Amino acid sequence: MIETYDPPFARLAESVPALVTERLCGRVKTVRGQTIGTVGFPAPIGARCELRTTSGVTIRGEVIGVRSDETLVSLFGDATGIRPGDPVHCRSAAPGAAVGHDLLGRVIDADGAPLDGRPAPILNLRYPLHQSAPAPLRRRAVDTPLGLGVRAIDALLTAGLGQRLGVFAGTGVGKSVLMGMICRRTQADINVIALIGERGREVRDFVEKQLGPEGLARSVVVACTSDEPAALRVRACLHATAIAEYFRDRGHNVLFMMDSLTRLAMAQRQLGLAAGEPPTAKGYPPSVYALLPRLLERAGRSEVGSITGIYTVLVEGDDIGEPLADAVRGILDGHIWLSRSLANRGHFPAIDVLNSISRVADDVIEEPHRRAARRLRRVLATWHDIEDLVNIGAYVKGTNPEYDAAVRSRPLVEAFLTQDRDVGADYSEHVAALLALEPALAPGSG
Repeated sequence: MIETYDPPFARLAESVPALVTERLCGRVKTVRGQTIGTVGFPAPIGARCELRTTSGVTIRGEVIGVRSDETLVSLFGDATGIRPGDPVHCRSAAPGAAVGHDLLGRVIDADGAPLDGRPAPILNLRYPLHQSAPAPLRRRAVDTPLGLGVRAIDALLTAGLGQRLGVFAGTGVGKSVLMGMICRRTQADINVIALIGERGREVRDFVEKQLGPEGLARSVVVACTSDEPAALRVRACLHATAIAEYFRDRGHNVLFMMDSLTRLAMAQRQLGLAAGEPPTAKGYPPSVYALLPRLLERAGRSEVGSITGIYTVLVEGDDIGEPLADAVRGILDGHIWLSRSLANRGHFPAIDVLNSISRVADDVIEEPHRRAARRLRRVLATWHDIEDLVNIGAYVKGTNPEYDAAVRSRPLVEAFLTQDRDVGADYSEHVAALLALEPALAPGSG
């Protein structure tokens, strides 16, 4: 059945006649790693290309820049066998993503090809990969809570419909498990999940163990593993974002998750350096810091639907202040910090509440919830101040009512903040549990 509703630019990718692109043909001049320089090839940035070697092998690529008299093409395959003079043809001048409701329950690659062994989905509409974010004054306010199914987040770091959150962590502290919990339990209508630069084993593990049949049934997974070329990893992020925009434009509330934003930045760094950009902090060229806000601003609440974005950021050396993490934190509407020390103690999910914040929480929750959340955060801060004293036996009961309340309620707080990955509840149950806990946190309540 043909779609009858076309939002702005929905058919932009189909607007360039095939004859125009077929006539664009150049020749290979130079080869530098995964990037080739071509001459006589006036294709636009972002155009899809094909190169055919003398041995008959066809290699796809994408135009990433222009330098002097050369058009630079990043390859989607191995450069072995390419030689100067090989022909390069332009196949598509306006990159787009095939979209449709048949994507639900599917796992696809950066080009939309199925990875789950099932027949290709029937899709009859294309969305542009590069699209402007919704106009600031046309965005609806973020004033409605969105349950994510994780007690520590719903109760203390409440997310709003259309918010953009970052999950910051080092390696091996439970990002994938947390993502799976959220995808299975969220109150959003549809999940769109981008797995960027993951190990091949982890993609299947996430789909089968973390997401499970229940989560996959209302999800679209776009996967591009670490062995794929940098241009495909960037394209996978844009492809997944376009899919999320398609469902948003049909009035759905979409939860968009990307793991990870860091690997997107690394892929763009490869492309930028290959195109001759100067490196800046951590070797990231300016195009990385230009791409991040363009991509992240595409999430949000529109006039008809919403995209709530959750982006993981892999923090080098567990340093939350490293340049990329700091730049992302300034763009997003809040961040969740996963602590390695909590993970090492078996505290899962390892959310460090005191170092995390949701900037829209006060706008989406009611006063009793707000009061209880502040009380619990105060108890956590007090415990953080006196934990060393308690551990060495220097704490004397009765010297300070706030200290007494923090020590007395510590087991209750630990139990509240930990959650098995297979156990979930909806947002209202998590808020009710916090309100029931509040009396035990008050000084003198024991």
